[in-house]
Amino acid sequence: MKKIKKVFLIILILIAVLLLLAFSYLQYSKPKYEGEQSLEHIAKETTVYFDDYGIPHIYAASQKDAMTTLGFVHAQDRLWQMELMRRIAPGRLSEIFGNTTLKTDKFFAGIGIDESSAKAVSQLDKKSQTYILATAYLDGINQYIESGVTPVELRLLGITPEKFTLKDVYNIFGFMSFSFAMAQKTDPLLTDIRDRYGMDYLKDFGINGEFNTQQLKSYKGNLTEYSKISRSLTTMLESSPVPAFIGSNSWVIGSDKTKNGKVILANDPHIIYSQPGTWYEAHIVCPDYEMYGYYIAGTPFPLLGHNREYAYGLTMFENDDVDFFQEEENPNNQHQYKIDGAYKNYTYQQKVIKVKDSSDVKLNVKTSQHGPVVTGLLDGLASKKSIAMSWIYTQQKNQILDAVYQLSHAKDLSDFHKNIELIKAPGLNIMYGDAKGNIAWITSGKLYKVDKSVNTNFILNGANPVDNQRIFLPFAKNPSAINPPWQYVYSANNQPEAIDGYLYPGYYLPKDRALRIDNLLKSKSNWTKQEVSEMIVDNTSATAQAIVTGMTSSLHVAQFSANEKQSLKILKEWQGTHGLKEVAPTLYNKWLYFYLRDTFEDEFGKDNFKLLLSTHIIKQVIEHQSKNVASPWWDNITTKDKKETQADVLTQSFKEAIASLEKQLGNDVTAWQWEKVHRVEFQHPIGKLKLFSRFFNVGAFPISGSNEVINNQLFIYTDEAEIVVKGGPSTRRIIDFSDIENSWSVLPTGQSGNPMSEHYDDQAELFVNGKFRKMKLNKKEIEATSTRFVFKPK
Repeated sequence: MKKIKKVFLIILILIAVLLLLAFSYLQYSKPKYEGEQSLEHIAKETTVYFDDYGIPHIYAASQKDAMTTLGFVHAQDRLWQMELMRRIAPGRLSEIFGNTTLKTDKFFAGIGIDESSAKAVSQLDKKSQTYILATAYLDGINQYIESGVTPVELRLLGITPEKFTLKDVYNIFGFMSFSFAMAQKTDPLLTDIRDRYGMDYLKDFGINGEFNTQQLKSYKGNLTEYSKISRSLTTMLESSPVPAFIGSNSWVIGSDKTKNGKVILANDPHIIYSQPGTWYEAHIVCPDYEMYGYYIAGTPFPLLGHNREYAYGLTMFENDDVDFFQEEENPNNQHQYKIDGAYKNYTYQQKVIKVKDSSDVKLNVKTSQHGPVVTGLLDGLASKKSIAMSWIYTQQKNQILDAVYQLSHAKDLSDFHKNIELIKAPGLNIMYGDAKGNIAWITSGKLYKVDKSVNTNFILNGANPVDNQRIFLPFAKNPSAINPPWQYVYSANNQPEAIDGYLYPGYYLPKDRALRIDNLLKSKSNWTKQEVSEMIVDNTSATAQAIVTGMTSSLHVAQFSANEKQSLKILKEWQGTHGLKEVAPTLYNKWLYFYLRDTFEDEFGKDNFKLLLSTHIIKQVIEHQSKNVASPWWDNITTKDKKETQADVLTQSFKEAIASLEKQLGNDVTAWQWEKVHRVEFQHPIGKLKLFSRFFNVGAFPISGSNEVINNQLFIYTDEAEIVVKGGPSTRRIIDFSDIENSWSVLPTGQSGNPMSEHYDDQAELFVNGKFRKMKLNKKEIEATSTRFVFKPK
């Protein structure tokens, strides 16, 4: 018995020692926000003031010194995130995560981002400020790697970070560009529906198929194979430890419509939620330069920014810059495909993917003139057909780093405008406002026209000369609005107007947010920063009331239960708002799920219906299809002896929604409040493991907002008891040129990616409650409210 006690005591002591060592290491790993640090390759002493939210305000004698310092402080807060970001595009996640990320690595290694990055680096002018300042930033990161504390995540995974290079920077931008694309989810899925049921079924999807009659007769696809492409790509992106960009709001109000007579810019880019969040804020001040910017981990120049002279933000254009082509292979030689009337050889490249605790995986990448054959890169596909992916980003000259440098160093609106042309992909709505009263909305992207017989929402015929035609347009044809007489510009990922009679193909989101923003902006001519801050968290849907009116008018109410009648009354009285204490949003979104399921699942099948729910196009469908009595989707194809009607499906789905809520939340309808179901948790990749979730994750919190309101808290329609918010504003910014030193912002969690930092989650409560904090520019205020960290030349 004494021996057992002794062994037990020794075990307890060992556990205590291990816990003490772990705690000591975590304390030691905290970022340093004050003191002194020697830094190589800076010419003069540089001072960094970390304000009360951990944002560095870097005061340097030169931009080069500032950038070296920025790299160092960025790395001490976000090195783990930088490591993830640089690994996804070249297919190197499996080196740290093992087989769980192999399918992601196989796809990204094959689509050519890494090769595009290498080519861009070789073409970069080594004497340019872009190159000089970018390499200074990387030097700062690498000095931190050499002298700083390795993040706890890398310790847990046993990873020693390598030095960062310019190719890493381009790879990060490359993944960011791909994550915008919606074609990979949508095109194969719509092709299946077209080929199986015909174009009548796609009229409710807003796809104009009148010019595709001839093509449809001559070119048919295979349902199972095409849908597998969509499912595989979607699963891969959703399981990625790196968040994707998905939407955004922005508007700029001209001086004639503001109370103080100065421009106000608002912006909230929508990105899948993660921890740490996407943006790192930093304020740089030099004798010849000042910028308060928002940086993606591992990149040297801000994608969002402002100073005393101008401000800029962005949303996703959602234009179509990815097309899929089914190649027609030579029946006598599988290594050839048909193009321009002749057979041409595929090119082949072998790549090696290193996998942690396992053997290397060899990947054979087959490429046609259109691009890589993705059916050979995606997991779970046994297709004999070769589907190639054509992507503007890898086909055009890559000048993304020059572009982002130029946008953050613009002299005026004209200079800012011309440099947007350097961005061939992704397509962006870039918003601009300045102290002189200029406002602008300008789109980036290398746009092109296709023949009127070609619909790029479908997989195209690689052997058809007409499908292969691309007429690239000059930058002057990109949609834009500069100083319009109505004195405001806005973007909410909505379809822009036709240019020269041509509507640019894309995967645009419904009009809801755009309509709400437009209606609010045109209704007032004396906007203030405070009113804009209330508008950016507005929860009112511009279309929900009309949708409810249409859907409820078709219901068979005679046999409704008491709870069903009470729920119907609540919905009919609803004003389309999504506050925490409201019941109507819970009813509405549950009903939408069952309506969509009962309408579309029989044709799509369970797996493909689930995939459909993750696309932008399903949001476009609801308003139109739900009121279309003649829609072919109402009939359930599995019930051969009955043809269901709009009223049948809407009544059935309404009753199913109420029954589900009774089971999940009880019989008291008034207790079905939005805050009980609509919640957000900011998940760290390692925090997905239950053992580490409380340490790494932030939340969960009940949160107001919903799909496609200005306060866009994105979720996939579901019958689950909890609606898990997947993404939303990655920051909210309001820049007021009448009070530029007191502009407002907020991050979803915090500035630091280090779980031991006080700034890991210190903005979370502000964010979920729709509040803000200052973006400080006044040096005296910064000095008075900050810690001081001095970097001395070594």
